[in-house]
Amino acid sequence: MRDTYVHKGKRKQLIDYLHQKIGITDSFVLDAMNEVPRHLFIESVFEDYAYEDRAFPIAAKQTISHPSTVAEQTELLEVNEGEKILEIGTGCGYQTAVLIQMKALVYTVERQKDLYNFSTKILRELNLRPKFQSFGDGFAGLPTFAPFDKVLVTCGAEILPTELLKQLKVGGKMVIPLGKTDEQILYRFTKISETQFEKEEFGVYKFVPMLQNKSH
Repeated sequence: MRDTYVHKGKRKQLIDYLHQKIGITDSFVLDAMNEVPRHLFIESVFEDYAYEDRAFPIAAKQTISHPSTVAEQTELLEVNEGEKILEIGTGCGYQTAVLIQMKALVYTVERQKDLYNFSTKILRELNLRPKFQSFGDGFAGLPTFAPFDKVLVTCGAEILPTELLKQLKVGGKMVIPLGKTDEQILYRFTKISETQFEKEEFGVYKFVPMLQNKSH
């Protein structure tokens, strides 16, 4: 659990890169990412490269997203302090940590048991506590805790999970990658009314697939 001056220096360089080269302007996002020690969320063999804009393999054949992807998705979500956010795909917990650092109330769901166990442990050790963390089916969302101000999906879905849109407040936003396995388009949906949504498109990305329970 070491976060040294070297790590912090590399993290600052990453934040400068995200701002100057990627064009992230939301200081709330940049400040949060500057606080979260990404190297603790990946295997130690990759530690020296943790603050490069690279994805790395994690448990269950999944990946931790590029920092630029995390920054872009988070910026699109337009997070405000105290908002209820549903995150689908906890993964190793890095994106979760960024949202918690932004003082959001995070409700997060993970489909892979190994990742659920890892993220629960590391977030606890860093004293970054989601409001609710569960092992389960992301397609179902968390209707018990709905409605949410924002929904963030960190895995690619081939079809739009309409159940998640239902769990969004009117005026709320959902950021989600949609498309086939080889590449997805990143979308932002804004809920205008119970039946109307505005859809915006933000380019091509590659995410791990969103898994659905076999019973669905």
